[in-house]
Amino acid sequence: MKKISIIGISGYSGLELLRLLHNHPDAEIVNVYGTSNTGTLLTEIFPKLIYLPKYAKLIIKPFSSQEIMQTSDVVFFATPAGIAAELATDFIKADFPVVDLSGDFRLQNPLQYEKWYQKSAIHADLLPKADYLLADFDQPKQTYMSNPGCYATATLLTLAPLYLQNLIQLDSVIVDAKSGLSGAGKNLSDSSHFVNVNENVSMYKLNQHQHIPEISNKLKTWHENALPIQFSTSLIPVNRGIFVSTYAKLAERVSFSDVVAAYHQTYDDKYFVRVLGDNRLPDLHRVVGTNFTDIGMSYNELTHTLTVVTVLDNLVKGAAGQAIQNMNHFFGFAENAGLDLVPIL
Repeated sequence: MKKISIIGISGYSGLELLRLLHNHPDAEIVNVYGTSNTGTLLTEIFPKLIYLPKYAKLIIKPFSSQEIMQTSDVVFFATPAGIAAELATDFIKADFPVVDLSGDFRLQNPLQYEKWYQKSAIHADLLPKADYLLADFDQPKQTYMSNPGCYATATLLTLAPLYLQNLIQLDSVIVDAKSGLSGAGKNLSDSSHFVNVNENVSMYKLNQHQHIPEISNKLKTWHENALPIQFSTSLIPVNRGIFVSTYAKLAERVSFSDVVAAYHQTYDDKYFVRVLGDNRLPDLHRVVGTNFTDIGMSYNELTHTLTVVTVLDNLVKGAAGQAIQNMNHFFGFAENAGLDLVPIL
């Protein structure tokens, strides 16, 4: 039984970690930490947890790297960008296992980090110590595990077969990604205020989203000639979920049946990625509350355009679920341990 500490327990991803780890057969949450409400019982902030005895005495503690390393086997950072950059040093120096859900260690180039996150790369010397782990493709080689972003996860799982098998024209890729409001975090802003979001759809960070460089970096590991992609993000009035529509032109002498075969070849042996057949396209209800990614595709012979639709839950597969999947890999647990979940219907 591995003992778990969570930093950033009061955010959506921190709470989702707690929900998922609650039923993990090989993990136990022993301490939770926060930058606010420290010294407060977790059940006072989240009264629904009072009916779960194992959390009745958990107190939100101020950060202490030494206490975490003395009482835990692994720590999760479920914090906004910039916090792990400041607090991770002791863990990296001690070679202590970390799963980081934030963006602080996703980009190994400090200039990239400063450009896209608009923060000083005070951890520049530590960036090479982290593994960027798309859980369905990568295995941990170091103790610092950097979780991909939610948009990046959906986009990379969409594009992997196309780049790995050189099936598309690389200058034709257009990705239209939409997220539920929980992807914007708990802090209220004009863009996430109910009266602005309800019955509305809004595009944001066009050509500027911080997940763009991690997508590009990964694509280049799959295809040395990978080019920039057109990438847009929008908020939709649902609580959770990522819906990605991707469009591309097929390469010469590539047929739609070649594409379908490539997706099955890539994913049929991957537990958490499901490829739909018969031109069926997925919707959010298939995956919300689960760690699954569902992918469907269609081809327009008149425009020679491939459309791929990918859906996942931004808080599970896009955050806490993939983080646990990476932890499972690290400790040699069953990949689906704690993650066999029924959709929220």
